[in-house]
Amino acid sequence: MWAVSTVTMLVLAGILPDFQLQSADDESTTRLAMTAALGAGAFGLLSALVWPLLVRLLLLVPALVLGLLVFFLNGSLLIVALRLVPSGDSEAAPETAVIVAAVMSAVASATGGALAVRDDDAYRRRLYRLADRRRRALPPGPSSPGTVFMQLDGVGHDLLLAAVGKGLMPTVARWLGEGTGAGERPTHRLTAWRTDWSSQTGASQLGILHGSNHDVPAFRWYEKAAREVMVCNRPTSAAELQRRAIDRTGDGGLLSADGASRGNLFSGGADEQALVLSIATKRRDRRNRSRAGYFAYFSDPANAVRTALSFIAEVGREIGQSTRARVRKARPRVSRGGLYPFVRAFATVVERDVVVAAVMGDMFAGRTAVYADLVAYDEVAHHSGPFGRDVEKVLERLDRALALIEKAAEHAPRPYRLVVLSDHGQSPGETFRARYGLGLGDLVRAGCGLPVPRRARRTHSGAEARAAVRAALRRPVEEGGEQHRPSRRRSEPIVLASGNLGLVSFPDVPHRMTKEEIDARHPALLTTLANHPGIGFLLVRSERHGGVVLGAYGAEIPLDRLDGDPGPLEVFGPGAADAVRRTHSFPSTADIMVNSAYDPADGEVLAFEEQIGSHGGLGGAQGRPFLLSPVALSAPVDEGQDLVGAEHVHRVLRRWLGEANGPQVPVEAEPQERAA
Repeated sequence: MWAVSTVTMLVLAGILPDFQLQSADDESTTRLAMTAALGAGAFGLLSALVWPLLVRLLLLVPALVLGLLVFFLNGSLLIVALRLVPSGDSEAAPETAVIVAAVMSAVASATGGALAVRDDDAYRRRLYRLADRRRRALPPGPSSPGTVFMQLDGVGHDLLLAAVGKGLMPTVARWLGEGTGAGERPTHRLTAWRTDWSSQTGASQLGILHGSNHDVPAFRWYEKAAREVMVCNRPTSAAELQRRAIDRTGDGGLLSADGASRGNLFSGGADEQALVLSIATKRRDRRNRSRAGYFAYFSDPANAVRTALSFIAEVGREIGQSTRARVRKARPRVSRGGLYPFVRAFATVVERDVVVAAVMGDMFAGRTAVYADLVAYDEVAHHSGPFGRDVEKVLERLDRALALIEKAAEHAPRPYRLVVLSDHGQSPGETFRARYGLGLGDLVRAGCGLPVPRRARRTHSGAEARAAVRAALRRPVEEGGEQHRPSRRRSEPIVLASGNLGLVSFPDVPHRMTKEEIDARHPALLTTLANHPGIGFLLVRSERHGGVVLGAYGAEIPLDRLDGDPGPLEVFGPGAADAVRRTHSFPSTADIMVNSAYDPADGEVLAFEEQIGSHGGLGGAQGRPFLLSPVALSAPVDEGQDLVGAEHVHRVLRRWLGEANGPQVPVEAEPQERAA
């Protein structure tokens, strides 16, 4: 490696005018080579000794800034290295030093096969060296197999099959026996499962890792008892949700015995945790630093430079793709400016590289169970849509990551079984605001008789909303008339969105309001919402029936009668009634739960957020994720049965861990949920 760096430095000195290794009148080739060798050695030594310390300091810097700082710091180390060379004639302009350091690190990465999401001969050699080093340093691993669970965030069952059919995911195709080899037998089986009503990562991953997602009605919701908004990807909320799940089940989680949690919202009870949101607010120590995974990965400057280069390339790719979408006037389309290109690059490059490297390290360490989340597809699909060229490239890279982990398993100190799953899918469709000219919050305000923004009033849908209010209040519909206002000032409703699921809460009422109370306060609200063409159904509590589903044209069906008459739920398919009934039982369910309309012909929903690929409620592919498991494991469910809900998936994964005969949580002692 030192020789390669020396040659690279000599070549760059001959190419770049602002980079010299000797004085202009010195023609000694021997001295030039010696200077290059000393400079490369000093740079390598500083990278090995100083770089890890710098990365520890960078843990205090937002991750999005890390890619830019990598180049500056690497160039600074090179300038210091050149000044340490005894000749004293070596020098480089600061901007040139950045280029030289980046090229040297990139060449070292390519020739050394350092951790990267790719598959080549150099990387194979690196694997052998790392595995052999681990075997010499650690006692022999157990003979029982370990299990790696890889979550492909947002990749639905049907999308996975489509990607396999298009040749985008050859690794998955080979596992399913659909590769190019003649007579290949499948090594894995593919099973679809059905999410809860709240089809999003917070509810699904909490249920999968901790066995309970009770009282998680959406991605974000208002809790009246605490008078605060809970958000699943907020560290304080994630920590509280994890605590509640552990209290309810009486168990630490799926990974509580020799497990590792990487890139997840929740820990699963793992001892080894990195990039886990639920521990981000805890006091940092060696075990629970939520960003320790960044240090483990970026402490190698070659990793840092390669990932930084890929980060910049991904930012450029997103800018190019969004520009083409605007030029073509593609529909549907949402804004992709601001910081989004950097957010996308972080999700598709930095998070992927760090998580994959961490999983491989766990396998080389022989850990029993590993659960990791790759969020790349979900992030891109929200803004680019669930299908198309933008996400196809992401799916290809995810498949390469799976191939890389599969190769790592060949060199691990124990056998590993690789299980791949998703937490939800994504449903396409334009936004509610784009189609109707007003958001859900505007519609709720109109139904409550509160002022709405001028832009909303001027839309056709805004005019319809005001007309519906007047009709419900038995007032004449007059152009230019004043909006109905409550007789006395009330606290305004809180309207939150989770994909195509909306939640309306009245914070001044300490309990969950009933339909009768809502009608008494705002006589036009429920009628306005239920009859809007962009809304599929409402769920409210009734004093008479306990819970009712409301739909257009006065449909009002009690929850206990949905099996005989699904009413507006029929279009959402089997299981919708059970999902709604379960959410109705949650203490934190909103006063009004709103699910957008769903068109089964094209699978489209209407997101209440600015997303053209969305999830969070009922309707389409968002509620149909997948579970891809080795055939060596027992079938997830018996023939003819359905796999329903994240808690059911948790029980299946626990059973598989028990089948490995390792030190996992015993299947016989599956915890039962305690009373809420």
